[in-house]
Amino acid sequence: MGARVIMVASGKGGTGKSTVAVLTAGRLAARGRRVLLVELDSGLRSVDYIAGVYGKTVYDVEDVFSGRCAAGKAIVESPLYPDLYVISAPYSGGSVREAALQVFTERAKPVFDDIVLDTAAGMGAPFEAALAVADSVLLVITPDPVALRDGHIVCDALAARGLENIRLIINRVPPRLDGCGIRDLDECIDTVGAQLIGVVPESGDVRTAGATGTVLPQKSTAYRVFDAIAARLCGESVPLIVR
Repeated sequence: MGARVIMVASGKGGTGKSTVAVLTAGRLAARGRRVLLVELDSGLRSVDYIAGVYGKTVYDVEDVFSGRCAAGKAIVESPLYPDLYVISAPYSGGSVREAALQVFTERAKPVFDDIVLDTAAGMGAPFEAALAVADSVLLVITPDPVALRDGHIVCDALAARGLENIRLIINRVPPRLDGCGIRDLDECIDTVGAQLIGVVPESGDVRTAGATGTVLPQKSTAYRVFDAIAARLCGESVPLIVR
């Protein structure tokens, strides 16, 4: 059977999807799992920086898909998260082809426990290609009406394609929701229509980790949230952490 394939998606840009993908993948790796994180957002590359492999990559996912190099040459282990391996998107150009991604994931499955696909925002070619190979989806939204509406559209599209294992992550949640345009987190869950797996607080620790390519402090609430998300993905029953 090999690795399970987890797709990380969002309906709109600016939800912090790539940061969520890296931090979740990092906590999965910390649980003794061998994890491959594949960035599919061509031209908007960021995963290499967040995962601490910036400057260490020579090849990217487009080089692999086009046959310019073997996959092993493009995969780099994160110095921040042992057992997390990263293959970056190109800085510009490139395209995600469904057939190429299918071949790549089938070859990678025997080597890894989890393959995490960081798609582009919306439902373009990276989304469609990832959907063709994914076993489950982490749908990332922020607590605002536009993100809820777009999250609902994406969730319906996923369900229409027969993918039922969809889990919701509400990211960048402030201490108070006044001024966000929503009543409460239940409105987020009900509007999108996916089962909640994590609530990530608005956090300077997360912003710093993403901006500087460093790990979250273990004492931070966000660290505990991502650890709990990884635990749930591994089938453990842990309480929901809501600050």
